[in-house]
Amino acid sequence: MHSIGKINKEIYRCITEDIATDEVIITDNQIRHIMDRHPNDYERFSSYFEEIVKNPDYIIEANKPNTALLLKEIIENGEVFKTVLRLTTSKDDSSYKNSIITFMKIDEKEWNRLLRNKTILYKKE
Repeated sequence: MHSIGKINKEIYRCITEDIATDEVIITDNQIRHIMDRHPNDYERFSSYFEEIVKNPDYIIEANKPNTALLLKEIIENGEVFKTVLRLTTSKDDSSYKNSIITFMKIDEKEWNRLLRNKTILYKKE
């Protein structure tokens, strides 16, 4: 288990009011998943995880409860990323933390498709 940082619960209340913790982690299993499915993305971009969860550009509704897609543009590289974050609620095991499920670099076409076709829960001012 690797600590990523903390979320601002106020921003993430658009997913659920019941957020048990502000801590965000990623597990070794999820790191392996990212490395297997999205070669080189973890190695090249994991340094952005804290900024992505702390300051998403968009939070988009996901197809699982207490889970959301985070979209973030990293300006200095002009690259955009999609991250899936699972929030921990009071109904979960008390040892659980908010967790990055997957992460990938996406292209502008996918970014625009997500914004056009999915429900936007939060947009950064």
